[in-house]
Amino acid sequence: MKKQKINLKFIEPKHIKYSYPLLEKGLSKADLQKGINVLKTGFITMNKHTEIFEKEFAKKVKAKYALMVNSGSSANLLAAFASCNPLRKNKFKIGDHALIPALCWSTSLWPLVQSGLITKFVDVDPKTLNVDADHLISKITKKTKVIMLINVLGISTDVKKIVNYAKKKKIIVIEDSCEALGAKLDQKYLGTIGDFGTYSFFYSHQITSGEGGMIVCNNKEDFEILLALRSHGWSRGKNVYQKNAKKYPHLDPRYIFINSGFNLRPTDIQAAIGRNQFKRLDFFKKTRTSNKRKIINSLIQDKRWKGQFQFIEYSKRINPSYMVLPILLNEKFFSKKKEFIKLIEKRGLETRPIISGSFVNQPSAKLYNLNVSKENFIGAQKVQDLGFVIGLSTVKIDEKKLKFVTNILFSIDSI
Repeated sequence: MKKQKINLKFIEPKHIKYSYPLLEKGLSKADLQKGINVLKTGFITMNKHTEIFEKEFAKKVKAKYALMVNSGSSANLLAAFASCNPLRKNKFKIGDHALIPALCWSTSLWPLVQSGLITKFVDVDPKTLNVDADHLISKITKKTKVIMLINVLGISTDVKKIVNYAKKKKIIVIEDSCEALGAKLDQKYLGTIGDFGTYSFFYSHQITSGEGGMIVCNNKEDFEILLALRSHGWSRGKNVYQKNAKKYPHLDPRYIFINSGFNLRPTDIQAAIGRNQFKRLDFFKKTRTSNKRKIINSLIQDKRWKGQFQFIEYSKRINPSYMVLPILLNEKFFSKKKEFIKLIEKRGLETRPIISGSFVNQPSAKLYNLNVSKENFIGAQKVQDLGFVIGLSTVKIDEKKLKFVTNILFSIDSI
C-alpha cells in the first residue's frame, strides 16, 4: 500500500456535546469528499470501491479473502450462518454447543443463537478483559462445535492456543475483532487466526465509514459461501457465476440462487470513506497508543494518585490496537460508580460501559434463558461493576485536554 500524506483537516460533528467525546475529529474532509465523489456519480450501491477495498484489506491483514458488509454485526451473522451452511464440509448442526465470553456485545452472541446453537458463556479475567485460553479450553465438551472469541478493545487472549486445540477437535473458531482492527498476536493480525474474522467500521472504532464491516477467511469454499449469503443467496463472483451459468442452462444466468441468503451489502459510499480511512490505520494506531500512554502517565504521576484506577494488562506477545481506554475503578469505589459516571458525563467527559458488561445480566439473555445453570461470572461482573471506557482521539492530545481528562477523573475523590 502506498504511503499517504496524512490529512489533518477534520470535520467536527455538530451534535457533539462533550468537551472530551469518545471520538473527536473522526472523519477528515478528504474522507467525506471520497464519499461525496461516489454520491455525485449517481451509482452508490456496492460497486468498484467495495471490491478494491476488499482487496486492499485482505492484503494488509494477510488474509486470502475479505468481504465487505454493512456492519460488523452483519459480519458476525455471516460467520455464524456460513459455519452451518450445507455447502461447508465441517459444519455445526442445530442443537450443537457454542462457547462465548460473558463479556460480549449483543450481535456477537445472537447470530449463534439465531443459527440454532446452544450458547454457553465463559468468564473473563478482569485484569485483561479477555477469556483465559486454558480456562476456555477446559469448558469444551464433545458437544462444542463453535467458539466465538471476542478480541476485546484491541487486545486478546492466546488465540493461537485455542485455535490449535479447536482444529484437533474440528471446532469452528470465529474471531470477533470488531474492536481490534490492527492488533496483532505474535505479528499475526487478530481476526486472521481462526476460521473467520470479523471487523467493524462504526464511528468510534479503529477506522470508520460511519457504518460498515468486513469478514475475512482463508478458505475459497468459505469465501464463496459468504459471497452468496451476503447477497440473497445469489450466484455471485465471476468464477461462481460462470460455473452456475453452465450448470443450470435453463435458468437466466443473471438470477441463479444457489444458497439461502441475506442482504448485508455495503454501499460504495461507505467503501470509499473506509478505504481512505484504512490508509491511515497505522497512523491512527500510533496516535491512540501515544494518547493512551499520556493519559495513564498523567494520572499515575499526579500527586493525587492513590491507585484510584486500574488499567488493563496484556501479554508481551500482543501488539494492541486501541479505540478507547478501558479503566476499572478501585474496588473501594464500587458503591460510587454510578454517581461518578453521572458526574463526569455532566462535566463533559463521555463514557461507555466496557462492551455490555456481563451479558447474562441483560434482559434479552434472561428472555431466552441463556444462563440455564444460573452460573456466576465473577470476572465479567467485576468488569461491569467497576469498568468504563473513555475516548482515545486519532489526533495528538494537547496539554489542555490532558489536564481536563486528568482533573475530571480525579473527581472520584470528591464523591
